Amino acid sequence: MPQTHRLLFTIRDAIKKKGLGYVIKRGIYVWPLMVYFKLLGSKKSFLFQGTSYNYFHDVINNTWSNERSVEIPIVMEIVNKNKNKKILEVGNVLSNYFSIPHDIVDKYEVDEMVINQDIVDYNSTEKYDLIISISTFEHIGWDETPRDDTKIPRAIENLRRLAKLGGMIVITLPIGYNSILDKLLKEGMVNFTKQYYLKRISKANEWKEASWQEVENMKFGVPYTGANGLLIGFIYQ
Repeated sequence: MPQTHRLLFTIRDAIKKKGLGYVIKRGIYVWPLMVYFKLLGSKKSFLFQGTSYNYFHDVINNTWSNERSVEIPIVMEIVNKNKNKKILEVGNVLSNYFSIPHDIVDKYEVDEMVINQDIVDYNSTEKYDLIISISTFEHIGWDETPRDDTKIPRAIENLRRLAKLGGMIVITLPIGYNSILDKLLKEGMVNFTKQYYLKRISKANEWKEASWQEVENMKFGVPYTGANGLLIGFIYQ
């Protein structure tokens, strides 16, 4: 989609989801920056596993200033390659930016296209070719009352059950947000068939691929806003 059309889609969708007052208020402070980032800044790119991706800049959740700028292009390329297959998204993220036909499970976010169930308990009569989750698993059990430190491994186990034989699960996780998750990763209690890492390297929200040793002790929100280290995990059934 051309950048000007994408910008108009963003404005229209923001009005629908957030209201006209939100868009006007944001417009005073943010839209001038967004015009720059969409028309010029989007030409900047980063490398992940030998592929060049354009940073994703959008006003919803200020993706031009946080980890969404790299998570979304990586995951959307995978979604586009599997668009004719059965897909499940855990956490309502992509529908904020694109027209999404696939199933979405989100325990808390109410929307007509969202299934409001806990992913630990979610069941489906039909298994999925692809399951994706963008910066959602760090909240499972952690940002809930009462807190439950056992939920993340149980949620991943349920995803394995929901995925078809030969299917794929892709999960992005910010390092440093959830100390229990970080501990599980370090101890190998949460692991993936393959896992890769990205590290934020500048105030301008530039990222580069890194090793586990470079990101494992990174802080969330320090030195830059949001995640400073990301894990992108793949599970092959």
